[in-house]
Amino acid sequence: MPEKPTLDGLEQVWVARWQEEGTYRFDRTRPREQVYSIDTPPPTVSGSLHVGHVFSFTHTDIMARYQRMIGKSVFYPIGWDDNGLPTERRVQNVYGVRCDPSLPYDPDFVPPDKPGKREISISRRNFVELCHQLTAIDEKAFEEVWRRVGLSVDWDLLYTTISDESRAVSQRAFLRNLGRGEAYLAEAPTLWDVTYRTAVAQAELEDREWPGSFHRVSFYGERGPVWIETTRPELIPACVALVAHPDDERYKPLFGTSALTPLFGVEVPILAHHLAEPDKGSGIAMICTFGDITDVTWWRELHLPTRPVIGWDGRLLPEPPDGVDAEPYKELAGKTVHSARERIVELLRESGDLDGDPRPVQRAVKFYERGDKPLEIVTTRQWYIRNGGREQALRARLLERGSELAWHPPHMRVRYDNWVEGLTSDWLISRQRFFGVPFPVWYPLDESGNPVHDAPILPAEESLPVDPSSDVPPGYTEEQRGVPGGFMADPDVMDTWATSSLTPQIAGRWATDDDLYRRVSPYDLRPQAHEIIRTWLFSTVVRSHLEFDALPWSDVAISGWILDPDRKKMSKSKGNVVTPLDLLEQHGSDAVRYWAANGRYGVDTTFDVGQLKIGRRLAIKILNASKFVLGLAGSEGEVTEPIDLSMLAALSDMAREATQAFESYDHTRALEAVERFFWSFCDDYLELVKARAYESGPAAASAHAALRQALDTLLRLFAPVLPFVTEEVWSWWREGSVHRAAWPAPERGTGDPAVLTVASEVLRRMRKAKSEAKSSMRAEVSRLTVSGPEADLVRQAQDDLCAAGNVEEFVLTGGDELTVEVHLG
Repeated sequence: MPEKPTLDGLEQVWVARWQEEGTYRFDRTRPREQVYSIDTPPPTVSGSLHVGHVFSFTHTDIMARYQRMIGKSVFYPIGWDDNGLPTERRVQNVYGVRCDPSLPYDPDFVPPDKPGKREISISRRNFVELCHQLTAIDEKAFEEVWRRVGLSVDWDLLYTTISDESRAVSQRAFLRNLGRGEAYLAEAPTLWDVTYRTAVAQAELEDREWPGSFHRVSFYGERGPVWIETTRPELIPACVALVAHPDDERYKPLFGTSALTPLFGVEVPILAHHLAEPDKGSGIAMICTFGDITDVTWWRELHLPTRPVIGWDGRLLPEPPDGVDAEPYKELAGKTVHSARERIVELLRESGDLDGDPRPVQRAVKFYERGDKPLEIVTTRQWYIRNGGREQALRARLLERGSELAWHPPHMRVRYDNWVEGLTSDWLISRQRFFGVPFPVWYPLDESGNPVHDAPILPAEESLPVDPSSDVPPGYTEEQRGVPGGFMADPDVMDTWATSSLTPQIAGRWATDDDLYRRVSPYDLRPQAHEIIRTWLFSTVVRSHLEFDALPWSDVAISGWILDPDRKKMSKSKGNVVTPLDLLEQHGSDAVRYWAANGRYGVDTTFDVGQLKIGRRLAIKILNASKFVLGLAGSEGEVTEPIDLSMLAALSDMAREATQAFESYDHTRALEAVERFFWSFCDDYLELVKARAYESGPAAASAHAALRQALDTLLRLFAPVLPFVTEEVWSWWREGSVHRAAWPAPERGTGDPAVLTVASEVLRRMRKAKSEAKSSMRAEVSRLTVSGPEADLVRQAQDDLCAAGNVEEFVLTGGDELTVEVHLG
């Protein structure tokens, strides 16, 4: 035991010791019923962690430590989600480069020290190498933070979502989905981000208020002008019909007739559909291919033709659609959507087809959650996985899966149900990007060099992972790549969620280490944030249901958000995040963990430095109280004194309460119970027995034994939340690690907890009387009179009360309620 215990430097000492001794190593020899497995979230490697990550990961670690102490072998892996758009964007920003797949690989390319004003175009292979290079740097920084936090993960189980093993799992699952008809390739209207130039899935959408203007425009109908109001006049050349509600009396006479588009003179039918809104604008709308999701519905259900005008780059196509007059269209060709809108408004005003000035309006517009421009809808060929979006039977089964899970807290299941019930399409899993898991697919080329998409060439599972852009399909040679009669690679990569949805399989080494997978699956716990229930949680359920006809885990624990002092969610985009490393160094890891542990599952929590200070004060108190207990001279004996027995009985009751809280996934209630007892233990019990503990004889030995039993139990109860200070104190007098010690088993004994409760109350009233008299706490009490029904309980603690309060005369009488009279000498 050090002469002057301190919290400073404990993290460095114990992180190294835990790694060296394998304290948290998973024992894979244990059978499944003795294993507790966690499907840990792999944080996205796209910069730095923030305090919200520490908050939620600490919750998981607390449960892992508890399960380890109750005798489970804990499978607790850590992973990095290092492929996908966030990584690509970070590489672009850090190095000032942009990927151009048409460029050849440059083996001598070295990125500039500082990005220039203009991005450098590099080959796909060079770009991917930079992605690997930067993620390796970021992952080292992430590991430093997690080790400093004290996560009890088994670092030997580390995985990354771009590793060979992860790519093999992802490709294997896809091929099996494809073989069962659950994955399919389709050419269809697709939500498209023009900045990233990639398709976007329904789960990645968010609505944002966006400024626009309604333009009142005249179409030429058979019975006169037909006025429509639109916020997107630039899509008039993409118009394929006009539509109104079937019950709208204004337009019933026009159903079945046609009209000519202004400027372009294209004849389009006037149709009826129930989705048209009579009270919106003029009540009649133009159907364009495609302006929004409703256009897609009308186009599909009314069997309309396609006239695309928006390209993948967000600009109007250089050539007009078939049947559209090329003369006015050349005024729009190649322009951005914004510029095309401005020009067509000028043309409509010149032609007399624009009525009045545009009317400003704010409206909800679809965005990619990471994008900064409104999404467009373009027709592309994409890969999908069936998820119930178009199949009622599958949707119903996935809703049942949600009901089979144990949700913590239970109300979070509503978010899952609402998402599944609101699905409108299957899961789009392909992305037109570069750093991701490639689809393990090639296509034969016909005599004209066109791909035959309905006859894909697939690899054998034992050859995975493959990269079709560099690997050759069975039966072909590299010389046949891209030539008529040869083959081409599928150019796309999988959405990052298509790989992250398989984290149970990746971490458990599915299909490559079946013994391990059987010992950990299905997992016990999936911890995660509530905003990705619709993405990560749901997609993992989908993949497990399709592959195994089972849930991937039994329990899900959903963390809330971290809020800034203004009660706003912390996020990098808002610039209000707090990075954790400074906090960990300033306050200590146990203090940060204490703050996190005071946040319950499913509850948004405000970041509060005051809580960090309280946590540090608690850790220091544990050091000092432990030093006092372990520094007492004299041997331990049998616990015989009533107040000692009372304290141990109260401790047992508290341990039972904490255990029940942990079993209910309520770490906050467990901490509250332990902390409440500990402060009472220090403030009251230690003061009551201190004088006796310094003496000799059986009564002193009873105090020594009770104090050490209590300390032993309290250290184990605090250990899941405060791993560093508890391990430090444990090492002063116990063998091994406190984190491998058994969780305290409640043992009630013969004591009555009420003895300590009443004695503590009498002691507090004596202190209050001395404080009000501005006397020292060691001032003599000439007479202490205690009355009330608890007289028998007080009598059992009489000697300790007199010693603690420096009482000369003690008077004990009966009565109806507890009263304490203090006469100072």
